[in-house]
Amino acid sequence: MRVKVLLFGQLKDIVGRQEESLELDSGARLSAVMEHYSGRYPKFHGLTKSIACSINQEYAQGSAVLSDGDEVGLLPPVSGGKSKAAELQSAHCAIVREPIDIQAIRKNLERPEDGSALFFDGIVRNNTRGRRTLFLDYEAYESMALNEMEKLAQAALEQFKVRDVCLIHRLGRLEIGETSVLIGVASAHRVAAFEACRWLIDTLKKTVPIWKKEYFEDGAVWADGEPFPEEIRANK
Repeated sequence: MRVKVLLFGQLKDIVGRQEESLELDSGARLSAVMEHYSGRYPKFHGLTKSIACSINQEYAQGSAVLSDGDEVGLLPPVSGGKSKAAELQSAHCAIVREPIDIQAIRKNLERPEDGSALFFDGIVRNNTRGRRTLFLDYEAYESMALNEMEKLAQAALEQFKVRDVCLIHRLGRLEIGETSVLIGVASAHRVAAFEACRWLIDTLKKTVPIWKKEYFEDGAVWADGEPFPEEIRANK
């Protein structure tokens, strides 16, 4: 059988391409894909304990059985490269490539019945651990990232009982001072809004497949990502 493999972030750089078609034995497990790449690329092997995988845009364990035609994503720890889609939207979320219009989003989110409208504005800073940052470049497994963001939005609405939320993430090249991610929470009460906003950004940074490449005066590196939660890592 044949599966489509998508590689992101530093895994794409290690293999030298973002997409491959891989021939496997019928009934092969997801772990066979990991073994294929770790056996051919020593740098890949060193990352296997921190990688997550997906099958058809859903996180999956290495023991999952593959079917012919499946789309497998190999995902390094996330933290927000380049991508090909324009703008993707769901009920509460969007992935964009243009500057995020904070005022327009705020106007759209707020309602007269809200006692609190809280926003987290993640901006590009000019340094990382003492090195001067020139700009950042974000890439994503776009359709899966949007699905995961919408899951977070729905979970926040249920868990914190806020009225509405929005999550916007920008991809592509971002200059110093530009907004990379915006999270908004509207609620009757401020405590719920603060808790929901904090949970959304912290969880997004750990589970949504978005990666960040940092460009400095003396080179570029993929940012060290937040570790995936143990339950979605592939080495099980």
